[in-house]
Amino acid sequence: MKQPRWGAGLVILVMLVLMGGGAALGAEDLGVITGSDKGTYYQFGLDLQKLVKSNGVNVTVHTSKGSIENIYAVYQRPGVQLGIVQSDVLAFVARLQSDPVLTRIAKKTKMVFPLYNEEIHILGKRGIADFDDLGGKRVAVGRDGSGTYLTARLLFKLSEVAPSEMVPIDTSEALAELKAGRIDAMFYVAGYPVKLLAEDVTDKDGLALIPITNKSIVEFYPSASIPAGTYAWQTTPTATVAAKAVLVSFDFRRRDCDLVGKVAQTVSTRLEWLKQNGHPKWKAVDLNYPLRGWEQYDCVRKALGKGPAPAATQTAKQPGQNPVFDAIKGVLDE
Repeated sequence: MKQPRWGAGLVILVMLVLMGGGAALGAEDLGVITGSDKGTYYQFGLDLQKLVKSNGVNVTVHTSKGSIENIYAVYQRPGVQLGIVQSDVLAFVARLQSDPVLTRIAKKTKMVFPLYNEEIHILGKRGIADFDDLGGKRVAVGRDGSGTYLTARLLFKLSEVAPSEMVPIDTSEALAELKAGRIDAMFYVAGYPVKLLAEDVTDKDGLALIPITNKSIVEFYPSASIPAGTYAWQTTPTATVAAKAVLVSFDFRRRDCDLVGKVAQTVSTRLEWLKQNGHPKWKAVDLNYPLRGWEQYDCVRKALGKGPAPAATQTAKQPGQNPVFDAIKGVLDE
């Protein structure tokens, strides 16, 4: 019986299949959950995707409704190892003891890197001179569960300014409602420039950024400024406050631990590339910024050649020690 003869074409085909299979096995998949596709979180996710592709890491960038969804996703959604959240939301999760689910999440949520200040944008009708003028107005505060929603309600709690209604809708819907005159103002917590406000707002809309100078607010949030010309329709600088955006992960072990460490190492060594080629907010990133109350993920510290996190960086997770936390808890208890 004759042995089958392999043609050259078949041999090449088999080699290509084997090579392709090896490449697939060698690739590593990672998910990062961000925010709206017109927000800064999402743009940061796309930048990370481009950065680590050459290192054999395939990043899937997920949109979301905001910080609270992101914390849950990193905790329990398969294939989502990283998320970006606001620091005030992060602080709340770390300190709340009455919710057993959030308590478990807090114990396992770890900081990868602090990122940038997220300026609190309040866009409203021209003629609203300051945050305090939002009293008695209809204000969109972001969808329930978003970081914008929590921050907006917290600012009203701290300032004791009482709008006539806080409308829980997402930012794209809020902008449409604002243009139609059905609401007076809207919140959007994101690092400038915000794509939605840059692309979907013009001078003809008759809208303006509303300054935040309320003393009770600036005592608890760092002051910030949105420079003149950040948006084509914005002719003067706008005083505001900011929260810190933070890249977080779950306390993974084994493969995911190494993968998150690998991505962190790439970000650390190629931060200048991100500053030159990514979203403008990368220029404001300080990877060593001391974010109080949060320790850096040990898998990241190991990948960066650092020792164990000092015990002093951990803050007791008890209410009553932080006025901002007490205000947050008051907001969520309402």
